[in-house]
Amino acid sequence: MGIGGSALAQTAATKSPRVLRIGYQKGWLSILKARGTLEKRLAAHGASVTWSEFTAGPVQLEALNVGSIDFGDVGEAPPIFAQAAGAPLVYVGASNPRPRLEAILVPKDSSIRSVADLKGKKIAFNKGSNVQYLIAKLLEKHGLRYGDVQPIFLPPADARAAFERGAVDAWAIWDPFLAAAEKTLGARVLADGTGVVSNRWYFFSAREFATHNADLLRIALEEIDQIDRWAAKNKSAAAQELSKILGLDRSITELWISRTSFGVVPVTGELLAEQQAIADTFFDLKLIPRPLKLRHAAPVNLN
Repeated sequence: MGIGGSALAQTAATKSPRVLRIGYQKGWLSILKARGTLEKRLAAHGASVTWSEFTAGPVQLEALNVGSIDFGDVGEAPPIFAQAAGAPLVYVGASNPRPRLEAILVPKDSSIRSVADLKGKKIAFNKGSNVQYLIAKLLEKHGLRYGDVQPIFLPPADARAAFERGAVDAWAIWDPFLAAAEKTLGARVLADGTGVVSNRWYFFSAREFATHNADLLRIALEEIDQIDRWAAKNKSAAAQELSKILGLDRSITELWISRTSFGVVPVTGELLAEQQAIADTFFDLKLIPRPLKLRHAAPVNLN
């Protein structure tokens, strides 16, 4: 072999194999991880997969910002805070609207009967999560301001504990934590996102990764969409599979799935406009330090 051929062989041997590092929360990506179908498809492209579980979107996007993950799914608000913090994220896909998958809960015997009754009350929620936007829009709809309530910033597990012991008056949370509180605590839904927010889930990546690994991201979205389409037609089986994977009672996963809309859709100008409205709201409320232009997070071409 000549010098040129030897150099090429050495380059090929030392070139690092591609890895798709996925950050995920309890949900559909849990099914994808358990089934292992993504690993099989990516192996044909010389790529592998690693998985890291997170309790909420903000910490997931912090991991993206420091270069620990390449892909994941979060609610509509966390990407806004991440972009405001300078994260190099881009959107790569989205779910259909899922407004019923987040809500404000109150104890079953609470005297709070409407959103207007929340004035001056303590509401637990995960700071920077999609429910923060839900709270802002629900308060606005009922003639209140964001400053009219007392935010208590807690991650889901701690928020549930505070809710159970009566340390807070209400809890803004998403599924499956929402369904679990309804089924195991008898918590009452004060209001969900219906008619107020879209509550889409967004799939994200880092711009550099998305630019050079569009094929891997496209395959990941195809696999997620396949699970969505299967679950839409097989809700009972999907509830059983989620119950087993997540260790939740089947009644919880059945309630969760009963109010889910399915399907992965591309991020269009219309969806970016929805996100722009969230960013503008957060800037007006002084929750982010500067106005954002959502076109800076527009998806690169996945085709």
